[in-house]
Amino acid sequence: MPAFRTRPAALPEEIPVFPLKGALLLPGGRLPLNIFEPRYLAMVEDALGAQRLIGMVLPDPAYPAEGGRPAIYRVGCLGRIASFAETEDGRYLITLVGTLRYRVARELPDHPHGYRRVQTDFSSFLTDRDPLPPQPADRRSGLLAALRPYFAARRVQVDWAAIERMDTPALVTTLCMICPFEEREQQALLEAAGLAERMERLTALLRIDASPSSPAGRPS
Repeated sequence: MPAFRTRPAALPEEIPVFPLKGALLLPGGRLPLNIFEPRYLAMVEDALGAQRLIGMVLPDPAYPAEGGRPAIYRVGCLGRIASFAETEDGRYLITLVGTLRYRVARELPDHPHGYRRVQTDFSSFLTDRDPLPPQPADRRSGLLAALRPYFAARRVQVDWAAIERMDTPALVTTLCMICPFEEREQQALLEAAGLAERMERLTALLRIDASPSSPAGRPS
């Protein structure tokens, strides 16, 4: 689970957001990002000078973009910059650690530096910071049983010993974040009520993608 803790009343009411296709961040997950657009370079610099917090959110393909701005889903994940480095060509290489989810209460005017901001509502997701309950062994076994044909269908070489050593929450979070699911599927994983429901949804998606009727490597 993420180390970031703060009282509910101290959670930020406004945050910068980074809408990025395919970049799912979950509580407890680690997301490396290569930042190069000027507005997002400014966003990172502003975050580093404050609480180091950035909201990740997926673009919502169900709605058309307006003025080059993609529509966004209403639930995202707050990330804290855990590490950063500046490259010689002026990029930032950062790693975000997911802390807890948030709901977009409303979008705010863009920051003067050009990045988007939202007003947050964390009230539905405060338990994201609590220790996760243990999961039944058969649920983990079912996940691993779905994972083997999924990787085989995609011809992915896997260190199964390393996977077996991972604890269940870390395994589920990692798989949700690295598997190339479609945006609506990623969002369903993000919005799952808890670890058990997220495992069920993940297992179902792995089985669907590994089935003969679903070509391996379908676009996300």
